[in-house]
Amino acid sequence: MSRAIEILPSGPVRGTIRPPGSKSITNRALVCAALARGRSILTGALDSEDTRVMIDSLNRLGIPVQPDWSRAAVAVEGAAGRIPASEAELFLANSGTSIRFLTALVTLGHGRYRLDGVRRMQQRPIADLLDALNQWGADVRSELANGCPPVVAHSEGLPGGECTVRGEISSQFLSALLLAAPCARAGGRVSVAGPLVSQPYVRMTLAVMQAFGVPTEASADLSHFRAPACGHYQPAVYAIEPDASAASYFWAAAAITGGEVTVQGLAPTALQGDVAFCDCLARMGCRVTETGDGLCVAGRARHGIDVNMNAISDTVQTLAAVALYANSPTTITGVGHIRHKETDRIGDLARELRKLGAAVDESPDGLRITPGPLRGARLATYQDHRMAMSLALVGLRTPGVRIEDPACTEKTYPLFFDDLARLCAKREP
Repeated sequence: MSRAIEILPSGPVRGTIRPPGSKSITNRALVCAALARGRSILTGALDSEDTRVMIDSLNRLGIPVQPDWSRAAVAVEGAAGRIPASEAELFLANSGTSIRFLTALVTLGHGRYRLDGVRRMQQRPIADLLDALNQWGADVRSELANGCPPVVAHSEGLPGGECTVRGEISSQFLSALLLAAPCARAGGRVSVAGPLVSQPYVRMTLAVMQAFGVPTEASADLSHFRAPACGHYQPAVYAIEPDASAASYFWAAAAITGGEVTVQGLAPTALQGDVAFCDCLARMGCRVTETGDGLCVAGRARHGIDVNMNAISDTVQTLAAVALYANSPTTITGVGHIRHKETDRIGDLARELRKLGAAVDESPDGLRITPGPLRGARLATYQDHRMAMSLALVGLRTPGVRIEDPACTEKTYPLFFDDLARLCAKREP
């Protein structure tokens, strides 16, 4: 792609689309399959940078993983809770799920393992996970002693037992512990200190573990967990849902342009909490209906809303794009933790929205967007896939919007701009 891409106004967007598989589910299923005893097949798997670095790392750890991207399928020869390689250098780019899940996974091995990523990854926090793993008897540390990657693990198997992990920065720390716990010698009992962000992702982790034969006890408020010492997972043929975070862009396209878009393969009962993004659009004036094969959003989002998006924080930028066209302000709260994502998804988002003419007030845990007369602008994406995909939606209605570094969407959705163009080209009655 060129350094910047211009998004052309489309008129009302109407059509049907099925996004690629969920990154979050794909990476969780890869870990469970890697720790299973025997061969697993994942169908509907996502081909993206985040999943490729996970697969490459599992192969480097001696666990054979063979993707067939033409069929969106991945075959995994599980190592029965073991790590065959005694030494590995793992590069995880800027994939938070990959580096966090694999940091826990390598503590099951016997040897030395080093995990690193791009410069932004070296600024992203991981200290809470390291502390919890060391409570379980691991020896895993931040190489630069700053609580961020690179991470070095000197492993002799994972004793397990009891640990406490903080929950306010990322639920991925908790998910990483839960995924590794069944293969620890004593299993794992985990208590969460403080508030837990992004709770639907933890429920997703539990559901994937259950599908691979490991039921895990969880308190109703997700503050305490108990995973049995199974030694390994069971192999499975596992179907992965379309990515609900990716789906949010297409639902938002309908809401911004006054169109009608059905996303196939998702329902309100999906494992992914981000399907609740449709509830936000309904509050803003859209019609949301469940069809025989998906969820449909129709009509324009007209009203601003006040919403706590802690549980669906990956869709904050998408809702911000929709909020530009409402007739009143939108206030988003409960998402202070997204300042630690691929970029500062509050501060940097506010900066780009102001370029478009909106008035934006930041708070420590969110932002307030007051629509104003909009204008085209060249928008920075900060190497953040979600910044590129969400801000592109503005160009569907406002001329002159150019998106820098569109190729950053390769992290989770390499064909996003192709799929958006195809959807916008359709003129279904």
